[in-house]
Amino acid sequence: MKTTAEQAGTQIAAAHAAYEQARDKDPKARGVWLEAIASALENHADELVSLGQQETHLDEARLRFELRRSVFQLRLFRDETVRGEHLGATIDHSDPSWGMGPRPDIRRVNIPLGVVAVFGASNFPFAFSVMGGDSASALAAGCAVVHKIHEGHLQLALRTGVIVAEALERAGAPSGLFSTVVGREAAEILVEHPLVKAVGFTGSTAGGRALFDRVSRRPAPIPFYGELGSINPVFVSEKAWAVRGEEILAEYAASFTMGMGQFCTKPGLLFAPIRDSEEAAQLLQRELAAKHSAPLLSPKLREGFDSALGAVQAAPGVRVMVAGDDSEAPRPTVLMTTAEAVKERPELLEQEMFGPATLVVQCPPNTDLAGLAALMEGQLTATVHAEPDEDLSALLTVLRERSGRLVWNAWPTGVSVTYAQHHGGPYPATTAANTTSVGTGAIGRFMRPVAYDSFPSSQLPASLLDENPWEITRRVDGSWEPANGTGMP
Repeated sequence: MKTTAEQAGTQIAAAHAAYEQARDKDPKARGVWLEAIASALENHADELVSLGQQETHLDEARLRFELRRSVFQLRLFRDETVRGEHLGATIDHSDPSWGMGPRPDIRRVNIPLGVVAVFGASNFPFAFSVMGGDSASALAAGCAVVHKIHEGHLQLALRTGVIVAEALERAGAPSGLFSTVVGREAAEILVEHPLVKAVGFTGSTAGGRALFDRVSRRPAPIPFYGELGSINPVFVSEKAWAVRGEEILAEYAASFTMGMGQFCTKPGLLFAPIRDSEEAAQLLQRELAAKHSAPLLSPKLREGFDSALGAVQAAPGVRVMVAGDDSEAPRPTVLMTTAEAVKERPELLEQEMFGPATLVVQCPPNTDLAGLAALMEGQLTATVHAEPDEDLSALLTVLRERSGRLVWNAWPTGVSVTYAQHHGGPYPATTAANTTSVGTGAIGRFMRPVAYDSFPSSQLPASLLDENPWEITRRVDGSWEPANGTGMP
């Protein structure tokens, strides 16, 4: 079942050959390939969801939603690809009167990187797995993909890989454009092989950092887009707490237990001006008593959760606010500490408890929330619950520097696939804070720009010809020209 080093090398070589055949294809052809994958996943939904239920502790509704998300994402990327917006095609015609002197004819376009290695995640068997965001965006960019399967849902991943490869073949894509590998030996080849030009990873901080360091030691380093870890703090103003404190606590309970706390955007910290901790504990206890519990996704995740929870619970200044348990399907745990304790031991803000547990920080009146936020490392998200007329500029400025998505009076769990979405953040949330792994912006990670200076039209790629044979969105002499005349980008 494990892929040998030799087999992995053969697949990478085949992927590179497929990339060379596919890299200059009309965007419409690539759109056909993406649609073929989306349709195939839809057509095999019952089979795939059944496999997911057998291999994970996720229920049918969650799995079906996740699969629909993946299909929607493929079609959103299809449309983006057909319009050519990911290409960033830009034409500056020669201009003898240009302000800084005569301007030559310069044209720029984004090109795909080549073969991309994608490491699947354990907690999302569809959305961040075989045909999740990294694989879909790399294919949309024009790359080939070799996906390293996460063995937490091995049979589901293997079957998904077969369905995707067969769909691409039927749609006319080059053989080898997408394939899967299994095991540590293959993973090592993926991060070291000279034909692999980028890596996408979603997983633990320790595992991601080890791969990142290995990639950085290559003779020619390549981009490593790793999503590692995030605690996703929530800050509540005194005014918001006075108006709707009970509502905030109830919603917080729902958010940190969603998916048994195994979401990368789970709020793991709540900074709140709680005056009566016993009253707050009773409210949380009532809310959490009604939450469904299930085993964590894998024994390894459970081991990590127990270790992290134990470490935080044993820290000085931390007490149990709502007790969980150590059953196979653990009940949620809420721990509590104080703002003063956090100032003395900022490391409390660095321990991610990946599972159904969270830490509440009790903040007395006039607490400097911006100062507490400044103690934190990089995050995927940061949430603020406040009233619109409050001056929170200091806090928001600090949070902007430390997170990729700011959330106002809502909750970070649930990451919509949109044009404006940003799912990234400063280290250790990710290894590339200027990129996103969710939304159409994800495609750009697997491309790089090339400028053509003073080239004759006979030597230009189709994307940069004046007649625009691909009918894509472009910027010409500073003005946007929409694809097919259908609207601005």
